Amino acid sequence: MSDDNFLEVRKNLINILRNQGINSENVLDAMSRVKRECFVDKSQRNYAYLNHPLPIGCNQTISQPYTVAFMTQMLEIKKGDKALEIGTGSGYQAAILKELGAEVFSVERIESLYKRAKKNLEELNYSVTLKCGDGTLGWKEYAPFDAILVTAGSPSIPDSLFEQLNINGVLVIPVGNNYSQEIYRILKYKDINGNISKDIMTFKEFVFVPLIGKEGWQFE
Repeated sequence: MSDDNFLEVRKNLINILRNQGINSENVLDAMSRVKRECFVDKSQRNYAYLNHPLPIGCNQTISQPYTVAFMTQMLEIKKGDKALEIGTGSGYQAAILKELGAEVFSVERIESLYKRAKKNLEELNYSVTLKCGDGTLGWKEYAPFDAILVTAGSPSIPDSLFEQLNINGVLVIPVGNNYSQEIYRILKYKDINGNISKDIMTFKEFVFVPLIGKEGWQFE
């Protein structure tokens, strides 16, 4: 498929997302600028703008565009926000956060995917700070974050991630079992007594690869 054809199918996907209820024009504009075909395997490039997940190796996937848009929209990213992504994958979500104007930090536990994401992002001139490690522990050195996005399903909310969230910051994370999850949108705030608290909204039903690590699933 030519670059012009990719541009056309990308526009079509944006229209599909809008019709499915994605109403943040900032998110839709960001997704219209990111070349998803550059973040999938060459064998999958012709399917890059179908609205479903695609394999990227190592039993991992690049998420369905609707899911990416839905979760990103919940973060309400503002230009200059410091955002932490857990689960870099091939780098697609990180690129969208950059297009929204965030300062992006991303952690990937699988070294081959970390290297692939680094290459993809550098080739497309996205400046993202990357690390290969246990994402369930966050990235304390750069905390606090205004937004944290987790792209894998967790059995619970990792304490480290909530602790590293700024006051009035938002954590978006899938929580559930191995078969299905709800997406949690967690706002961290101080109550009238000055105590740190959380406001949680949940959205059903989604399916993600498992979040593996010290404060997630421990299959390995």
